[in-house]
Amino acid sequence: MEAIVLAGGMGTRLRAVLPELPKPMAPVGGRPFLELLLARMARQGFDHVVLSLGYKAEIIARHFGAQFRSLKLSYEIEQQPLGTGGAVRTALEHCRQDHVYIFNGDTFIDLDVAAVEALWQAHREPIIVARQLEDVSRFGRMETEDGRITGFTEKGAPGPGLINAGCYVMGRHVLDEFDRGAAFSLERDYFYNAVHRQPFRAFVSDGLFIDIGVPEDYARAQIELPGFLD
Repeated sequence: MEAIVLAGGMGTRLRAVLPELPKPMAPVGGRPFLELLLARMARQGFDHVVLSLGYKAEIIARHFGAQFRSLKLSYEIEQQPLGTGGAVRTALEHCRQDHVYIFNGDTFIDLDVAAVEALWQAHREPIIVARQLEDVSRFGRMETEDGRITGFTEKGAPGPGLINAGCYVMGRHVLDEFDRGAAFSLERDYFYNAVHRQPFRAFVSDGLFIDIGVPEDYARAQIELPGFLD
């Protein structure tokens, strides 16, 4: 299996606690957060990962090199910000399988990858991993019906619901309609429209979910994630 990890963000909300490091290199249990993600991916059966980098890319590339455990690593380094969509569009050119997993480099989700893969093999339709939260205001709400995604509500509205957990499975050529090097948002410029044009499946995960993008959740990661280190 192949995956792309989006690890190029500026991490401005964590600057107060991590002034010198790119966000994916934030230490958790004495190891970079991205190392935790990659170790878990190696255990789950991935063999090739494309790291999509931007801000302080050299720190990440120097740390991991061309191989991490059983994972072959490729790099796509932005010269200018491309947004989540533009980053995925260019990184997909490093992939060779018919479908690719996409993960956020600042998000941990205890995901049953075998079950997600079974859903893909059964339908071969794009998948967005969802997570039920008591308050979706920070992330926005994902609307579903009978396992299909029907729409999205922007951030800010409080209350319980499903959120987009920042993990996707898509066909390798799904973004070919966008020009290589064009900046766009995967969420707003692709998902928000595409779910009305073609079927998208929701895979609802009940595993641990932590987005370390804000200091309070980064602090929570120090408590909850060490059990996932090996």
